[in-house]
Amino acid sequence: MFGKLFGRDAERPADPYALPVPRRQKNGTYPLRALGDTRVLALVEAADAGDWEAVKAALPPFDLGRDHEVLGQLAELDGLQDWIGRAVEEDKEHRATALLISGTRHISWGWEARTSARAANVTQEQWRTFHDRLQIAEEQLLEAAELRPEWITPWRRLLTSGRGMSLGAAVNETRRDAALRRDPLDLETHIEWVSQLQPRWGGEPGQALEFARKAFAAAPDGHRLGCVIAMAHIEEWVESDDRDCLQDPRIRTELREAAERSILHHSYERRLGWQGDYNIFAMALSLAGSSTASNVFRELEGVFTEWPWTFMADPQKAYARFRKAF
Repeated sequence: MFGKLFGRDAERPADPYALPVPRRQKNGTYPLRALGDTRVLALVEAADAGDWEAVKAALPPFDLGRDHEVLGQLAELDGLQDWIGRAVEEDKEHRATALLISGTRHISWGWEARTSARAANVTQEQWRTFHDRLQIAEEQLLEAAELRPEWITPWRRLLTSGRGMSLGAAVNETRRDAALRRDPLDLETHIEWVSQLQPRWGGEPGQALEFARKAFAAAPDGHRLGCVIAMAHIEEWVESDDRDCLQDPRIRTELREAAERSILHHSYERRLGWQGDYNIFAMALSLAGSSTASNVFRELEGVFTEWPWTFMADPQKAYARFRKAF
């Protein structure tokens, strides 16, 4: 009964593709590897080896045009940019897929050059490299979107590059709308727009939360879009100089209700990468001092995802600290 109340099906069959839990766990926690899935791991290892044929062989279980999390696993692979261009040029049949992977990687690669430093502390050389890589990403993702007009992921990634290149509100709103026409409830697009609306990117205080509330109000019970509420509050915490800014009864209530209507609802589907949804709520609820965080941490059983804990100095230690507190 307790499991059903908090979205856990006690009779859920074992996942045949689940990666084994690491034997040694730091502070009872461990980072999620390859979304916890053997098929994703095979895809990542093929890409890491620079084996395009093996990548294609590992792709059938996934739809990179919609699987943001799987695409994100490829985007973080150091060295992928060194060989994926050959696939773009040589494999005409799979050109759109190669363009999507390459364009997405170039955005991450661009941000690696820029670093997370404040704009005033980024060197001219870093800015040049950043923009050069984002320009390649823009061209490749736009072509991928043209070749596969049903895809969502190019448009969501173009929001990131558009923000980095300061292309302006009109361009980014067009891209947001293009993604949401393909899926009005796409969580990753909504989270990207929540970032876009932050004051550090030219937004106004309160805009992001208003957008998040309106979006989630239109979602059915059990939908993961509730994470946009949690992410909007995390972003407010990032923007604030007050580390206790979420310690407000009204915020705790909103986050609890959002969690109960989304990830803790019995209709919530634990799709591939569900642990990321739980980590978003775990961080937001923890920062708000909500006891509901304990329910979320319990379901995670120590599984840690980098996002959104990367907003903290030592992400995994922060996760472990909050987990222990609740």
